[in-house]
Amino acid sequence: MFCILDDASYPHFGAYGCTWVDTPAFDRVAREGLLFQNAYTPNAKCAPSRSSILTGRNSWQLEEAANHVVNFPATFKTFPEALRDAGYATGKTGKGWGPGNPGEVDGKVRKLIGESYNKLNLEAAPSHGISGKDYAANFESFLDALGEGTPWFFWFGAHEPHRKYEYGSGRHRGGKSLEAIETVPRFWPDNDKVRNDMLDYAFEIEHADRHLGLMLEALERRGLLENTVVLVTSDNGMPFPRAKAQKYEYSIHMPLAVMWPQGIPSSGRRIEDYVSFIDFAPTFLELAGIPFENSGMSPSPGRSLTDIFASERSGQVNPDRNYVLIGKERHDYSRPQNQGYPVRGIVSDGHLFLRNYAIDRWPAGNPELGYLDVDGSPTKTTILELFRSQVDRSYWTLSFGKRKVEEELYDVRLDPECLLNLQGEASFDALRQGLRERMESLLREQGDPRMFGEGEVFDSYGYSEEKAWNFYERFMEGEFGSEDTGWVSPSDYEIAPLD
Repeated sequence: MFCILDDASYPHFGAYGCTWVDTPAFDRVAREGLLFQNAYTPNAKCAPSRSSILTGRNSWQLEEAANHVVNFPATFKTFPEALRDAGYATGKTGKGWGPGNPGEVDGKVRKLIGESYNKLNLEAAPSHGISGKDYAANFESFLDALGEGTPWFFWFGAHEPHRKYEYGSGRHRGGKSLEAIETVPRFWPDNDKVRNDMLDYAFEIEHADRHLGLMLEALERRGLLENTVVLVTSDNGMPFPRAKAQKYEYSIHMPLAVMWPQGIPSSGRRIEDYVSFIDFAPTFLELAGIPFENSGMSPSPGRSLTDIFASERSGQVNPDRNYVLIGKERHDYSRPQNQGYPVRGIVSDGHLFLRNYAIDRWPAGNPELGYLDVDGSPTKTTILELFRSQVDRSYWTLSFGKRKVEEELYDVRLDPECLLNLQGEASFDALRQGLRERMESLLREQGDPRMFGEGEVFDSYGYSEEKAWNFYERFMEGEFGSEDTGWVSPSDYEIAPLD
């Protein structure tokens, strides 16, 4: 059972020490299984992150699927499709892969994951921002439909905590207190509006966790939990400025807990190994007894996690798991000429190195187009109001301003907010250069077009929505308005370009 939240950052689960988000089901998985301390998504946006999960390949290895709102390339087989070929029943509830067009097979919509189980709904959603789907009941419908002895794979894709939120729901419906938040990240202002936004986010995480708990109970009641692998994570960081869609710790560092009562001999361990989403597909295929080279899938640089499962060690289990690669190309249609914001990076030994390849572009999208790579929110509005009134421009600079340097280096153990760039400090030159060289060597091995002077190809790929192609130019000519980008607020748009 693969459980993936939509837009939840690493720190915000009880097992990681967070006290203002209550996640008993995730904490149970961690307590009775493994809690990973260094799990990362290769690309902090919904579609490319989920593409890497399904294929076991980094986004720069996935052609169009490196981007957001795309047509999924027919050439790349997914691991659920390989499982189906081997006799597995596969199903999903909630959000699967997307946004985008999965394509067709024999004239029917391609099932990248499996049959959808979304017919059963809650009597009433806990808030206006939360999905009405009864995830747990739909999971039971899937289990009811299984034939005797049929092996299965199920994808629980919570829509939460993706925006939009019902403002104040964390307090008024969840009974939460603004004072319960110990600290607000220093890249946002600390005020009631931002704290309310954070509590609303917490309330949605708790809804997804509640359904995870009901699913665990269903497996237990049916006698299936002992021999079921349960993996819980999120696709990318929280939908706040300087988090989702960027390349900092709050963007790419993901929660990850795995339980398997029958197959993990020593539970309750905290694992320090660096783990990437590209490791999931090789793991699931190995557990199913399918050699990856016989699966029909394109080769994966990922590594199965079964050595960690079988070990009894905590901390660093496999010394070779000492890095992850990350990257970004085009996310939402937010710049002229269909341009993205290309970045590559490596995380290793507590340090995050980033290379920005086009610092003349706006990293969060062009201001006159509403900074489309950042979802609309009370926090975003607050930062923009402070900037426009000239009361405080520092938060805007961190979240929306152009990068001043091509390279960034952070000690994420001491600076998880990634505010102190060590790039200009001579004592870190050797470390920075070593990380860059290692990153580029690995990217060349993986055939990254950007390493061979061909990075523009990522801006040439189309979208799955017709209106998205040349959206910037068409918006500026008056064909589209702010109502055509409903994930941001109309007030997010600057009156004129800021260049």
